[in-house]
Amino acid sequence: MNGILCIDKPAGFTSFDVIAKLRGMLKMRRLGHAGTLDPMATGVLPVFVGYATKACGILPNEDKIYVADFQLGQVSNTQDSTGSILETHDFSDIVTKEQIQTVCPQGDIMQIPPMYSAVSVGGKRLYELAREGKEIERQARPVKIIEMHCQEYCPETGKGVLTVFCGKGTYVRTLIHDMGQSLGCGAVMTGLRRVSASGFSLAESFTLEQVQKFVDEGKAELLLMPIEKAFSSLPEINLNPKQTVHYRNGVKMSLSQFQEQLTGDNRYAVYGTPDGFLGTALADSENDLLRIERNLCEPGGAVS
Repeated sequence: MNGILCIDKPAGFTSFDVIAKLRGMLKMRRLGHAGTLDPMATGVLPVFVGYATKACGILPNEDKIYVADFQLGQVSNTQDSTGSILETHDFSDIVTKEQIQTVCPQGDIMQIPPMYSAVSVGGKRLYELAREGKEIERQARPVKIIEMHCQEYCPETGKGVLTVFCGKGTYVRTLIHDMGQSLGCGAVMTGLRRVSASGFSLAESFTLEQVQKFVDEGKAELLLMPIEKAFSSLPEINLNPKQTVHYRNGVKMSLSQFQEQLTGDNRYAVYGTPDGFLGTALADSENDLLRIERNLCEPGGAVS
């Protein structure tokens, strides 16, 4: 089995828990995932199966869309409602939906990762230090907020819903915490659902129960999407049969022979004849070379 299996992750599971569960279901070890989700979060978790695991780490689209619930008037040590409440503040007659929208960031920002996170500092995970009661200085990291919108807000309860369209490495609970700090009343995340990740949607995702049903019926392969779907946003280079043999054997190929197919981009999805999707390549104009970035076809055949 090779391909992409999108899981609708349940609450209470870590991303690794999902992988461990699937290894037992599918009876195979070679599985990987893109875009870690906290145990509290649910939603789209792309899982790469078999030879497709070679695509992990080189996906052209790493943007995500979340729907996040929040509560004003509280500050917690985890920045969400699963942690200990450190502060409570009055928000009544202070905050409006319009005010919330004005403090929603957009564009490239710097974000300090929370202590309760898997970020590694000095060889140790931040959450491990946090559980020991330690808090250390963290370096702010660049993240991309494409759009952050206040979808719903109730002034009486301080509860609301945000949609967040962002780039990789963004902590939505930190966005909410920082929003609360800007409003002067604090805020915690109370729920998180990822509705899109790396170009995959909830409509393409399956629950673990659905996967088990397909496995029991001997139809698990029907759940897999072809690996090339993850690279559909890249421009294509198509090889003739001779070029395909050269590509699969790692022979250096002149970029100029594909001149009519080049779009000016640096990165391409490569398709062979008759093999189909082969992998990704980089256009090295300076040295007139089509450089293989990652060969994503199985030995003796293409991933499909």
